Amino acid sequence: MHASCTDEPSPWVARWSHLAAPDATVLDVACGGGRHLQWFAQRGHAVTGVDRDTRPALARVPSAELITADIESGPWPFITTEATSATVRQFGVVVVTNYLWRPLMPRILDSVAPGGVLIYETFASGNETVGRPGRPDFLLQSGELWRACADFHTVAYENGTLQAPDRFVQRIAAVRKAEVNGVGQPPPRYPLSLKSEL
Repeated sequence: MHASCTDEPSPWVARWSHLAAPDATVLDVACGGGRHLQWFAQRGHAVTGVDRDTRPALARVPSAELITADIESGPWPFITTEATSATVRQFGVVVVTNYLWRPLMPRILDSVAPGGVLIYETFASGNETVGRPGRPDFLLQSGELWRACADFHTVAYENGTLQAPDRFVQRIAAVRKAEVNGVGQPPPRYPLSLKSEL
């Protein structure tokens, strides 16, 4: 289920986009109208979007790499097969908003490069009481996103309600763990932004 996009980036995405390395490439899954592609492109990132219909995103961000694909019925378009091995293309940031297709979750997580950031926000159980989507297939269960990212370093996680419009959401900002730099190295620092950049 992919809800319609507004013109502004999600405040959650804007709040945690500072976790992206300056040269990070960005993948927006189910990119819709391209609001997050535009957000990151304006900050100097190379951006890639995938959706069934990429024309709205192309109109907004002509410089984006856009992949038109049915990611629910077809293959994940970011796998390269060479001889006997397959390689998953990875990105410094993977963004997912207002979209859930559980069979894709492992592919989405694999697409985050070591040290890269997953910024994910979508509808959660309870949303059926206030509007659409209301089918359980499109609603995260309590703690589901947190558990899916168990091998990542969770910087921020929320599971609750938002208003205007009234909705139940679950969202996470998580960093894929990189190789340890060595004994005695200081731990990575992930600043907790207290406000959105909007």
